[in-house]
Amino acid sequence: MQFSEGRIGRVFVVRFDEGEDLLAGLRRFLAERKVRTGYLMVLGALHEGRMVTGPEQAVIPPVPHWETASGGWEVLGVATVYPDERGDPALHLHATAGRGQDTLTGCLREVARVYLVVEAIVVELEGISFRRRYDPSTGLHLPESA
Repeated sequence: MQFSEGRIGRVFVVRFDEGEDLLAGLRRFLAERKVRTGYLMVLGALHEGRMVTGPEQAVIPPVPHWETASGGWEVLGVATVYPDERGDPALHLHATAGRGQDTLTGCLREVARVYLVVEAIVVELEGISFRRRYDPSTGLHLPESA
C-alpha cells in the first residue's frame, strides 16, 4: 500500500454542452487551472462513449476489451487526477453508462461526446505527493507515491 495525506483546495463546477468532447475538455480545464492532483465526478449524457470494460482475459499485462455506447446514454463517473511523468495532469475516468436496460461500466477513453449536458465537479487536492507513472510489468500508468 502507498498513501499520501493532503487537504482539499479549490472546488470547481464545470458544464459541458452538446457535442463537446468531454475528455479533451476536462484535460484542457485541468491544465488551464493548473489542477495537478484531485478527483472529479461527472453526470449527464453522451452521444458516444468508448470505454475499456475489462481485459480480454485476466492476464498481466492485460489486453483491453473495448465497448462503445452510442445514441444517447446516461453517464455517471468518477476520476482521479495525478501529475504524469512530465508534470501534466493525467486523468483516469471510470464511468457507468446506461440506456434502457443496457449498462456498461469501465474506463472512459478516446471518445466521450456530450449529449445535451454533462456536469462535472472538480475537487483539487493539495499536499498530495502522488504521480502517475508507466509500469512496464502491467502496461498501465499507475499512481504511485512520489
